Amino acid sequence: MRRILIVEDDRDIADLVALHLGDLELATEIVMDGLTALERLERQSYSLVILDLMLPGVDGLELCKRLRSSENYTPILMLTAKATELDRVLGLEIGADDYLAKPFSVLELVARVKAILRRVDGLERSRGERALQAVEIAGLTIDPARRRVSVDGQELQLTAKEFDLLLHFASHPGHVFSRGQLLDKVWGYGHDGYEHTVNTHINRLRSKLEPDPSHPRYIQTVWGVGYRFTDNVAA
Repeated sequence: MRRILIVEDDRDIADLVALHLGDLELATEIVMDGLTALERLERQSYSLVILDLMLPGVDGLELCKRLRSSENYTPILMLTAKATELDRVLGLEIGADDYLAKPFSVLELVARVKAILRRVDGLERSRGERALQAVEIAGLTIDPARRRVSVDGQELQLTAKEFDLLLHFASHPGHVFSRGQLLDKVWGYGHDGYEHTVNTHINRLRSKLEPDPSHPRYIQTVWGVGYRFTDNVAA
């Protein structure tokens, strides 16, 4: 059974989350401060961490940074009352896989959890079918096993979702994806109204990846359709 760690200092919210995840036959554990969460994570591996940003002791951002410095990759769903764009971007930059602001819809929370777990299942199946090989093209190197990306030997700092998006593109060079298809394949859900999420991530990815983001070399726009990773990059 999958094990989920809920790090939340509001007991009512933690119990509500645990109740609904229990309906998915997920085993949940609740801790109410960052230090206890760190101790638990050192002893036990989890399929997902649901992490509040505002915690006593070690806060959620610091906990997220420490998780991302580990060799083992643990998905993180950040759950917090801080809903400004700056807070959301900061959490994603540090390494959260997804983000929900309080008050939240329980149905959306469950959908996000299922989407993250489906994505992890897909990665595990890929590893089982074949070893994940590094992608190298025109100075760009993507190392799926270590989740690292570099351009001309310079390592890029990508968020978890930016990495997943880039790897999906690079694994299908020349293939055109609509925003809806990218939401389904990379985020694991395809809700109407979320297409702007794809645009935002591609713009941020281009700003880190492309020598000239206004004339993208790798991730190209196909007007009226979507985006593709070029299959004709000059060295």
